[in-house]
Amino acid sequence: MTIEWHYTVEENLGVLSVAGYLGPEAAHRFTGAVGWVLARGTGPVIVDLSELRSWSSEGQLALVDAARRLTAAGRPLELAAIPADGSLVPPGDCPPIPVHADLTAARTAHGARPGQGDEAEHRNWRTTGWPAAQDQDA
Repeated sequence: MTIEWHYTVEENLGVLSVAGYLGPEAAHRFTGAVGWVLARGTGPVIVDLSELRSWSSEGQLALVDAARRLTAAGRPLELAAIPADGSLVPPGDCPPIPVHADLTAARTAHGARPGQGDEAEHRNWRTTGWPAAQDQDA
């Protein structure tokens, strides 16, 4: 089982949405998505986990590695809607990872006005398995 991802560059941040199960088999795909994110956009990166069913310890480590990579590039990582079955406990040497209740709260923390995520001009990339109908939701 793997993940699907969708990345949107917004006005002052990027949103990487992840769906599926972030386990050992999917960690490399997530790492590839983060590489894609690093090459595109600027500003903070919100990882939207609202469609993530669950994650393993390997999946959590992939998130911690992503936080390190993005922070080193001057792009802090934040999480929105972590899975209900666990919390992320990063190691002490990990950069801070703010956690928001949902994507709306994360956008609001960056000064996005209500509806701005829908109205703003975006650039989008996604895996082929990401449902096209969800593109309008991001």
